[in-house]
Formats: sequence, structure tokens, C-alpha cells
Amino acid sequence: MPREFELCPGRRVGGDQPCFIIAEIGQNHQGDLDIAKRMIRMVKDCGADCAKFQKSELEYKFNKKALERPYTSKHSWGKTYGEHKRHLEFSHDQYRELKKYAEEIGIFFTASGMDEMAVEFLHELDVPFFKVGSGDTNNFPYLEKTAKKGRPMVISSGMQSMNTMHQVYQIVKPINPNFCFLQCTSAYPLQPEDVNLRVISAYQSAFPDIPIGYSGHETGIAISVAAVAMGAKVLERHVTLDKTWKGSDHQASLEPNELAELVKAIRTVEKAMGSPVKQLLPCEIACNEKLGKSVVAKVAIPEGAILTLDMLTVKVGEPKGFPPECIFDLVGQKVKKNIEEDETITEQVVENHVKKVKC
Repeated sequence: MPREFELCPGRRVGGDQPCFIIAEIGQNHQGDLDIAKRMIRMVKDCGADCAKFQKSELEYKFNKKALERPYTSKHSWGKTYGEHKRHLEFSHDQYRELKKYAEEIGIFFTASGMDEMAVEFLHELDVPFFKVGSGDTNNFPYLEKTAKKGRPMVISSGMQSMNTMHQVYQIVKPINPNFCFLQCTSAYPLQPEDVNLRVISAYQSAFPDIPIGYSGHETGIAISVAAVAMGAKVLERHVTLDKTWKGSDHQASLEPNELAELVKAIRTVEKAMGSPVKQLLPCEIACNEKLGKSVVAKVAIPEGAILTLDMLTVKVGEPKGFPPECIFDLVGQKVKKNIEEDETITEQVVENHVKKVKC
């Protein structure tokens, strides 16, 4: 089993722990603090474990030309990309207010640090863990500095290769063993044929000593539920209050009813995974008593006869007798009383049954 670690105070991930569900609010709050609080409350009410945002220090994430680039998209909140991003970016004080609110209502709060200075602020804010977005997964200096902070890390792998993920593992592991990888494809919305859930299994084989999870941008909940069934121990999905709102992430996000259904489905699947031991369960006893078959006499068998296979058949019998899997073990055994045709073969009619019949 992949090793466990404490991702948030009192909440471990990996091993046999339940899947940790991250509701990615990102910047779907439209730059409105009240909407952000409504979304935190919503993800709490839906049963998610963590409300997550995205924090950038824009001058450290983008160069000047990127910020000055005209931005004419229908999703734009400003004439330039910089104006657009500034509209959506909360201040440090606003982040402190949001974290306090999350603590008051009882849900974990964190953010993706989208640049090194954002990580510095989030460290000061005392978030329980750092989320590394796919865009920084191959940013090795960023990874080193983030790992050295000593907080647990959740690292997405969109746009990366397996070779890069091996490099990431080799960089982070010696510094900070408390991290996990999320299979991710960076497309919004993500088409099913590009999800590649089998990468989860590949990661589990390649990195057996860390938990593996899934960050999804698809529509609906079926694929995310399948990811958990495949062993994803951390699941991240974007959420929104309204998919029709302005913004490129809303279409690939879950509305409240979908998030609630996802959480419910995941918890149901986790119960259904159960035990790897195959055995008759207490809940099956009634069905077994009613429909379970026994070995019965195909013909009349006289006292002292040696049983042969052509004397025996299998039916639902009354009373219960030897189960069908014992039929070959009964062959060659001696009977100690007359058995009528269609009569159940019971232990009482087989000589030395305890020693000679393995079943």
C-alpha cells in the first residue's frame, strides 16, 4: 500500500484512508469576496474536504509584455490580460479573511501558489498543504523551494511526461517525503478520450511509496468516480455556482448538485471496495439457505454401496447436505444406510465422512 501522511491536521491520505476531496474554486469567484465565501460554504455543505483557490503575485508569475497583452476574449474582465487577472486576484488581507471564514465553518482551506512569491505568502498564511499546479510541475527551482518549506505537497501532472515526473519525484522526495502526484490532463473541458485514467495505475507502479490521485477537468462525475475506484487517494475538481458565468473554467466545473452527488458517489464506491478476501458473507446466508444447492441421490442407493459419480446430482435440497463442491470427494465413499432417489446426501449417511470427505 502507498504510504500515508497527514495532509491536513488530523486528516491523513494514502493507504486505506478515504479519498481526500478538493473543491477547486480557483478564480471562479469572479473577483467577488462574497461569492468566494458562498462557494466555501457550498463546498462544505456538499461534503468536500477542502476549499482551494489560486494565488498569484502577478508581477512574479507574468512578465510585463504578458500583462500588457490586449485581452479581448468574451471571458475578459479588462482590456489587457493584466487588468483581467488583477480583477480576479484577491489581496493578502482578503485571503486572510477567506481562510478565517473557512476555519469558522469547519473546512480546510488552501491555494495553489502560482509563483514563488505566492508560495511565500501562503506559507505565511499557514495553509495546511501546498498545491502545485501543472504549470509549475516542471519548474524545478520552484519545486525545490516549495518542498523546503516542509508542508505537504499535492502535485498535478498536466502537460508533463513520465520522464519529467520521475525527475520531480527525485527532486522532492529527499527534501520532503510528504507529497502525492495527481494524474491530470490540462484541457478545459476535458474530453473522455484524453483523460487516460490508466496513468493512475502507471504512477502507482512507478511511485509505490507515495499516494496517487486525480485532478479532473471533464464534465460530469463518472470519470472521477472511476478514478477513485482505481485507487485515487486525492481528488480535485473545479466547482462553480453557475456554469454560465463568464470565465473559461466554469464549463469544466461542477455545480453544487453535481459536487454533492460526486461526494456521495465516492463514499459509496469506497464502501463497495470492501475486502479482497472472498468468502460467504453474513448478508449472503439467507440467500444461501434458500437457493444454495446440495448433493442429492440421482438414483436409489443401497446401504453399503460405494458412491460413484453417476449416483449423484446437484439440486436445491431439503434438508441441506454436502455442498456441490464436495461431489468429487464423495465419490468412493461408503454409505451406511439406504438412500432414496432424490434424497439429500448428508453427513449422517456417509461412513467416516469427517476423515474422508475433505469438504
